[in-house]
Amino acid sequence: MSPPSPRRGTVTIAVSFLVALMLTALPLPHWAEPWRPAWVTLVLAYWVLALPHRVGVGVGWGLGLLLDVLTGALLGQHALSLSLVAFLALRLHQRLRVLSPWEQGVSIFLLVVLDRALSLWVTGIQGMPTEARAIWAPALTSTLLWPWLFVVLRDVRRRYQVS
Repeated sequence: MSPPSPRRGTVTIAVSFLVALMLTALPLPHWAEPWRPAWVTLVLAYWVLALPHRVGVGVGWGLGLLLDVLTGALLGQHALSLSLVAFLALRLHQRLRVLSPWEQGVSIFLLVVLDRALSLWVTGIQGMPTEARAIWAPALTSTLLWPWLFVVLRDVRRRYQVS
């Protein structure tokens, strides 16, 4: 068995972020749009918790800028919220890593609420209408998906020896 290469790990992490961005851009029916999980936030939170020495605030900022361009949002809107999510996950990663995925879901719920609240705050400042459902619905679906996403990304990390 060959030792893990840093390049392969970087590619694996980048591909997971690319998949999260594609899932975010995937069209949904009008009724399901408010319930879209915060895919990028979930994947960012996983990698920050799993590899805090490789994925941090800078990655959150860069992903946020990509998400801003992808969604047509104000440049920096998602960058602000995702960098704050990455910062908080970095600060709390030692406490959160010892919890089960279901227990981590509570923290993920709060991180997604923060992410959505900051994004909607910037949207509100722009004068666009916002709904409270736009904060709570994605947080709920993201929390319910977290344990399964955690298991899938953990298996990917182990299979490709990302460290």
